[in-house]
Amino acid sequence: MTSGLTAVRAGLLDYQAAWDEQRRLHEAVVAGEQGDTVLLLEHPSVYTAGKRTEPWDRPTDGTPVIDVDRGGKITWHGPGQLVGYPIVRLPDPVDVVAYVRRTEQMLIDVCAEFGLTAGRVEGRSGVWVPEDDRGPARKVAAIGIRVARGVTLHGFAINCDCDLSYYDRIVACGIRDAGTTSLSAELGRPVTVADVLPVVERHLSTIVSVAS
Repeated sequence: MTSGLTAVRAGLLDYQAAWDEQRRLHEAVVAGEQGDTVLLLEHPSVYTAGKRTEPWDRPTDGTPVIDVDRGGKITWHGPGQLVGYPIVRLPDPVDVVAYVRRTEQMLIDVCAEFGLTAGRVEGRSGVWVPEDDRGPARKVAAIGIRVARGVTLHGFAINCDCDLSYYDRIVACGIRDAGTTSLSAELGRPVTVADVLPVVERHLSTIVSVAS
């Protein structure tokens, strides 16, 4: 627990099971029966499509896609990626953009702890490694959220040591002119979900802070 936020290590969890648990927690937080909670987990390999996904963003090889009610477009979840689902009550008046920025800052701080300089790209959510001699800007962590009755759903995903070839089948997040990367790929050494999990837990208080 950190700053009134409970982190639950859920291990490897099927996407549908995690979605059911998110909705259960959401109802409990909305009703005041449960405090702010973050599920931290890995998924078996799965593509999920947010509300703004276009037909041409989807896989062309018939790979199944789960349509969900978060913002954003299509993305991949799977082994080697740490996924976080914060189910938290936002302060009144609800400021979704500020919440996204706090989530980005938390992930930027996590990357910094491992020695990776990452930041924001104007007009695009998520956390990015800036353009350099290795190539254009590339996304290391994605964010896709929904807010219902003042309480958040869905969340963030940070690539640790995942197989990046899964992103080759889709137009990840609908962005054609940038790549996707991982902590391991950028740092040239293995950085696992087990390595990143406790660091994310330490920084979770950033997403509920309203000082930013």
